Amino acid sequence: MQLIEVEVMRLGLDRSNSSYVVILREKDGERLLPIWIGQPEAESIVIEMSKLRRDRPLTHDLCKTLITGLGGTLRRIQITRVENRTYFAELHIRRDEQMINIDARPSDSIAIALRFSAPIFAQESLLTALVFEDSSGETESYAPPGEAGAEATDEMTPEQLKSYLENLRPEDFGKFTI
Repeated sequence: MQLIEVEVMRLGLDRSNSSYVVILREKDGERLLPIWIGQPEAESIVIEMSKLRRDRPLTHDLCKTLITGLGGTLRRIQITRVENRTYFAELHIRRDEQMINIDARPSDSIAIALRFSAPIFAQESLLTALVFEDSSGETESYAPPGEAGAEATDEMTPEQLKSYLENLRPEDFGKFTI
């Protein structure tokens, strides 16, 4: 399994289905991995990226406190695969001399990784090169991760996805109270 380090590029609201999407980008590269996530996880990621502090800990803050309180540290997360449009991830926690791998959702894993400043890795086959037009003027279809060589999806054309990614703004998440 070839893993590539990625970082959170953007977050936004997919208005076509009112769900949130986190866009991961290959570190020092151009390939992307969009993952649609729930509102609580999206808000938690935005809060951590914006360095906002709450009076009471959020669930992901609690997870960090539990991990460190039990003598562990998050070494990395890995987004390992997608099955039936569901992504799978693992938390890699070091405690004493033991490495503990915990199954987790990517959205939760990303929110926790940001709190630890831990690296995020993704299976290389999940990354998608969103190159829509090359120098010859030919366009390339967007193939969702796990569907290499697929035609453009009915859900979003390459032009729609490109426009969507280019226009994501923090405001897409609404207002947060501190």
